[in-house]
Amino acid sequence: GESYDEFIDAYVVDKDGRRVDGEDVFALLNDLPGAFAAGKFPIFEARDGRVVIPVTGMGLWGPVWGYVALEKDMNTVAGIIMAHKGETPGLGAEIATPKYQANFVGKTIFDGDKFVSVTLRKGGAKDPAHEVDAISGGTKTSDGVTAMLYNSLGHYLPLLQERRGVPVARSREDERVAQRAAARGSAETRSGIRFCKGRQLHALLRTI
Repeated sequence: GESYDEFIDAYVVDKDGRRVDGEDVFALLNDLPGAFAAGKFPIFEARDGRVVIPVTGMGLWGPVWGYVALEKDMNTVAGIIMAHKGETPGLGAEIATPKYQANFVGKTIFDGDKFVSVTLRKGGAKDPAHEVDAISGGTKTSDGVTAMLYNSLGHYLPLLQERRGVPVARSREDERVAQRAAARGSAETRSGIRFCKGRQLHALLRTI
């Protein structure tokens, strides 16, 4: 079969979506919040044009993180893998299960030209294109994942905009919600976040 390096190009872009040379992608993944704060955004691109974007945020009890794979249209979710440090078993920890992650496949992160990400909605998804059901009994974790996806994917908007060939606008309401959620967890520990070069990426790519 193909080796990892034959299938995936790992690189870093800046806040304007321009490729940055000389960065160690996997070193940056060890402190993704720090990398984002420094304006360094790792990305993985499959040879067929799909991209995999690392995401990081805060759940109820600690960090949550993962990868989102987008189809070549830079809009449709091809797959997602999420992990957590200490969410409640049977509740917030459900974000790490393949059954729950399957709900994201086929969702889109743009509504026309507007970036909306994917929302975990309490009480059930009302917009099937851009929402999934929030975890029952896991509202804080669900809100944290919503903020994680909006904020993390938002860093890559200039690149996604270029690939899509259309202007991008953020939803003001969604942005305010995400900013509040991000501020809540900004001072929390980042320990325990580990992105694996092989296992998580290969597991994700095998599902899409």
